[in-house]
Amino acid sequence: MKPAFDEMHDGAGTVRAHYGGFDRWLAEQPAERMAARREEAEMIFRRVGITFAVYGAKDEDGAGTERLIPFDLIPRIIPADEWQRMQQGLVQRVTALNRFLHDVYHDQEILKAGLIPADEITRNAQFRPEMMGVDVPRQIYSAIAGIDIVRAAQPDGSGTYYVLEDNLRVPSGVSYMLENRKMMMRLFPELFGRHRIAPVAHYPDLLLETLREVAPAAVNEPTVVVLTPGMYNSAYFEHAFLAQQMGVELVEGQDLFMKDGFVYMRTTQGPKRVDVIYRRVDDDFLDPRAFRPDSTLGCAGLLEAYRAGNVTLANAIGTGVADDKSIYSYVPQMVEFYLGEKPILQNVPTWRCREPESLKYVLAHLPDLVVKEVHGAGGYGMLVGPAASKAEIEAFRAALVANPSNYIAQPTLALSSCPTFVEKGIAPRHIDLRPFVLSGKTVQMVPGGLTRVALKEGSLVVNSSQGGGTKDTWVLEA
Repeated sequence: MKPAFDEMHDGAGTVRAHYGGFDRWLAEQPAERMAARREEAEMIFRRVGITFAVYGAKDEDGAGTERLIPFDLIPRIIPADEWQRMQQGLVQRVTALNRFLHDVYHDQEILKAGLIPADEITRNAQFRPEMMGVDVPRQIYSAIAGIDIVRAAQPDGSGTYYVLEDNLRVPSGVSYMLENRKMMMRLFPELFGRHRIAPVAHYPDLLLETLREVAPAAVNEPTVVVLTPGMYNSAYFEHAFLAQQMGVELVEGQDLFMKDGFVYMRTTQGPKRVDVIYRRVDDDFLDPRAFRPDSTLGCAGLLEAYRAGNVTLANAIGTGVADDKSIYSYVPQMVEFYLGEKPILQNVPTWRCREPESLKYVLAHLPDLVVKEVHGAGGYGMLVGPAASKAEIEAFRAALVANPSNYIAQPTLALSSCPTFVEKGIAPRHIDLRPFVLSGKTVQMVPGGLTRVALKEGSLVVNSSQGGGTKDTWVLEA
């Protein structure tokens, strides 16, 4: 694997200019102070209840486990010009993805043009025929998108940003972005006097503004709610946090009911009509009449109200067809097809194993590649060739041969690294970045996003469910 791009130091070990002020500050800090601040952060996060439930994991009493997502004290810093270019690319990409979703559920021009094989859509597990011909406000299907970005070293020593994944259904993690910033400001207020760091605290205001902008057209003062599967969901802290920050109700399916084609919530003052549902519940569980009849997480008849235009769901039902890993490989073509522009942000080179030549290449190079299930998530269902045993590689080979269309493959990128506090001191660890892109009347975002860090030495898996941590992300203002 190629050496990783170091976010803080260049190839000669010199501190990059945008990290200069932080590096000087860090050199002044006694090790005991940093260790004490680290303990303080953990104590506060635990007290506030910022935890992540781990599915399938049990404690010694057999109960489900919750754990803190480790927080690192060294920020990831992005200079203003880099962020400006990345932001332009994010606006372009999410705009194209929303155009694609509208097209797929209406005229399907991109399929007629032969740019994407029709069966990639119609046989996709996330494609919802129930959405065909349904018009959603402003043609916005993904009002909240989380786009995963990585940076890889180039031969000349520079680093290039790539989009690794598009998360368009119910992307999570924004609460950690906000809490990480609050924590850094609490622990090290002097740092914010030394740097001009773009703020992120207004994200809940932007989110509420966006949700109101995608309300049904006839509604002047829309009522917004956050729909959660409940307290046992791994991201429940975030659901409650965002509802509280926006000043809207957090509801479960049992709090909602249908009447005369509209959705209402039960309140102590009586029924109140709901216009926009920021749902953190997957499609299958939203409406037991339309999807899974055994679901108790949604509201019976919700699809009927949605199709009639009497309520907005953010994000739309069927949005998952655009963040499937097999569809990801076509996003650069979508940008050109719908916008007539060259993509600003590049995809990681991707082999579609459904194509015979690609499959042949992948099978011949399995030890060097990352192979992913097209519906996989959270770092599961994937092979990291250089880190896998011969037995794991051969097991994946058999799975690939049996069902090639279920997989894509990519080169093993050495994700960029950032100095990180670990048990032995400060050491480089691999990171990625998830900016949160909001689409309403316009496409907007707060500067930066959630930086996730792989805390195990050499690991490329940054996911919280697999032991990853997070950092504050600073975008320096020009």
